[in-house]
Amino acid sequence: MKIAVVHDYFTQSGGAERVAEEIACIFPSAPVFAAVTLPERIPSRLKDRKFFTSWMQRLPFMRQLHRLYFAFYPLGVESLDLKDYDLIVSSSSGYGKGVHIRPGAVHVCYCHTPMRWAWEYGNYSARERHGQFIQALLKPAISMLRWWDFRAAQRPTYFLANSENVAEKIRAIYRRDAVVLHPPIDIHRFRPADEHEDYYLILARLVSYKRIDLAVEACTKLGRKLLVIGEGPDRKRLEEMAGPTIKFLGRLPDADVERYASRCRALIFPGEEDFGMAPLEIASAGRPTIAYRAGGALETIVEGVTGVFFDTQDAASVMDAIVHFEELNWDSEVLRKHASKFGVEAFQEELLRFLAQVGMPYEQSRANETTAMPQLTRAVS
Repeated sequence: MKIAVVHDYFTQSGGAERVAEEIACIFPSAPVFAAVTLPERIPSRLKDRKFFTSWMQRLPFMRQLHRLYFAFYPLGVESLDLKDYDLIVSSSSGYGKGVHIRPGAVHVCYCHTPMRWAWEYGNYSARERHGQFIQALLKPAISMLRWWDFRAAQRPTYFLANSENVAEKIRAIYRRDAVVLHPPIDIHRFRPADEHEDYYLILARLVSYKRIDLAVEACTKLGRKLLVIGEGPDRKRLEEMAGPTIKFLGRLPDADVERYASRCRALIFPGEEDFGMAPLEIASAGRPTIAYRAGGALETIVEGVTGVFFDTQDAASVMDAIVHFEELNWDSEVLRKHASKFGVEAFQEELLRFLAQVGMPYEQSRANETTAMPQLTRAVS
């Protein structure tokens, strides 16, 4: 049996890319397909993996313009040649679900979210501060993208969703059922620190829909120290509104991220995410989260145990939550135990169980990989 792994693109480093990496590591002999890759964005454990990309890889200035080429991605993904593969496992928040497969093959799509910039364009455009002229230009393209995305969503044989929140969106938008499989959290990456320092933490790509501006404004007004780890197009705007207690650290090596995570007072998680891996990563370091009460955070944060919520996306609500948070005590062992429910091993085992349940000849498909993961082979045999 020939297996392939598909991901939309490797042009950024985020939660979806970490999930794609874990899926690929379950099948170490499988090649990885993507519309486009940038070498520095390929996860470290996949550096030696065989990659196949589309003709989009040869477009001019791809490194600088990959976001502006969004209208080409459907054609790029559809051009990927998967006709020789029996099982395709895709990781998709956009285009990967639209690959063509041969008759009789099985495509399992792990969906992080329906295409946000197509189905939530109004909110997305407002946060990106697109002017009326740009919105008018993009409107026909977005309509075509929705048309393509709905049709593409009928192609996978099965859908997996990263949360109940996303499963409901898949039902509402694509009219498809989905089985929930929470994404993997590397709970062994983070360790609790002996001492904590007096700062709050943002750990995210700096894009407008994540509402990092709320944390910046709240911490500026309260005079609380906030460290912002991450890079993205919203950085300049955030820096302009930040007070002296806010520091932007950019993209950091993993060791530095782990150190800052384990020593922070709490993570601030102000956006509405479909799942959101950062609160669980922080919990594995024994630290709580201050989060907006919506989306995937409702599935990963236990109020008063692993974090606190705020109810309105404005700075005043975040400020109230910070003040309330500082009145509470937190148990790092309880936080780590909670995070362990979402560990990599649980994700691997549940994905393999699902493949067995949908009728794949699992033992045959894993015959060459038993040495890599013998404990999981026994678990589903």
